[in-house]
Formats: sequence, structure tokens, C-alpha cells
Amino acid sequence: MNEPQNGQRLSGQVAIVTGASRGIGRAVALALAAEGAKVVVNYASSSAAAEAVVAEIGAMGSEAIGFQADVSQPDQVEALLSATIAQWSRVDVLVNNAGITRDTLLLRMKLEDWQAVIDLNLTGVFLCTKAVSKVMLKQRSGRMINIASVSGQMGNPGQANYSAAKAGVIGFTKTVAKELASRGITVNAVAPGFIVTDMTHDVQTEELLKYIPLGRYGQPEEVAGLVRFLAADPAAAYITGQVMNIDGGMVMA
Repeated sequence: MNEPQNGQRLSGQVAIVTGASRGIGRAVALALAAEGAKVVVNYASSSAAAEAVVAEIGAMGSEAIGFQADVSQPDQVEALLSATIAQWSRVDVLVNNAGITRDTLLLRMKLEDWQAVIDLNLTGVFLCTKAVSKVMLKQRSGRMINIASVSGQMGNPGQANYSAAKAGVIGFTKTVAKELASRGITVNAVAPGFIVTDMTHDVQTEELLKYIPLGRYGQPEEVAGLVRFLAADPAAAYITGQVMNIDGGMVMA
């Protein structure tokens, strides 16, 4: 990936970010747009929030479209990809970020709570990756970044479903990285710790900070900075199949 003269390393390239209407996804969409990418802002239900992100990207001088799709549903994933190709004819970056939580202890967890999290957080990654990989294979280039979690590495009480899904994303990332490497496609995972978002609002306590060596919660923009590096930086071209933690030191392998 050659660095363009205008300093925007993704100029002319197209990025799909799932779950991009808020939180980490929003920060990622804005970060990639700042690099010149044309961004597909995927969302499930927050149309107003998604359009606000699209407007922010437009104000930056980049292009974006919002597209509603439940990425746990194959037909909606295909529609998302079709709309992207119809608009811009290519996909260079895929960020699988969409996710939900349905937290409760194992003995209280209903099958529907388990299934909903697995369907979106893991099957959604599978569906989007499979669909986009067909385009990237033809291009013989592309960068995929999957948003995992420290919960998938260390477990977390009350999150059997979420931890299982995120551990699955990590294994999936490594396998797909091996399968696609020969075509110049990199596949990596980013594992955030506790980041200040709507999803983590109820678990942000002083007690939890004791387990974070840096002594604070992370910001969505910090996660987006790591994704931006993996998606845009020429120095990331030789990185694939890796899980990069951004967690204030919570997990040290």
C-alpha cells in the first residue's frame, strides 16, 4: 500500500464498518474517513445516529453512506455488500465491530440470550468476512480487522455467551488469516478491554479499575487508532493472524 501524496493513506479506498452508529464503531468510521476512506456506516436500528456519523464524515471532506443491516442475517449481509459495490465497486477494508451483550450468570442464561449473542457477535463476523473475502480475493488485496475482547481471552463472570463468541472470533481470525494470506489479504483481531461506551456503562466501577494497571478506562478513539494502523499503515502490511490487545494492561500473555 503506497502512501499517497496528500497524506491520506486510504484515499480512493472503501471501508465497511459494522455497528458504526455509536461507540467503537463510530470512532473507527471517523478514523478511517480521516485517512480518506469512503465509509459504509452499517447500523441495525439507530438510523439517526448513523446519519449523524455520515454527516460528520461529509464535513471532514470524505464520502460515506449509511446502510441498515442485521449482519447476523445472510440476506442482509449480501444486501450490504451489494450496496457497497453498487456505490463504489470495491471493498478494501472490513471492520467487524457489530456486537451485543446479554449478560447474566450461566445458570440464569436463557437459550435465546446465548443464541442472540452468538448469532451477531460470531456468526455475523463469519457472514461478513465470507461475503467480503470474495471481493478482496478478486482484488488480491484487503485488510480485515475483527473486534474481539479481553473477555474472549480471560473470561468474565456473567458473560459466558459474550466470552464464547469473542473467543470464537479470535480462532476464526487466525484461520481466515492463513486461508487468505496468499492473496495479499491481512486478517487481524483487536481485543479491547473496558472502553467507555454505552455497552460498558453499567460495569464501570472503581472496583474494576483495580484490575487495570493503567488505572483508567479506555476511549473509543484509542481503539480506533489501533484499527486505523492495521487498516491504513504501510507498516501493517506484514501483520496478519494477530490479536492485539488494547486494554490498559489487563491481559498480559
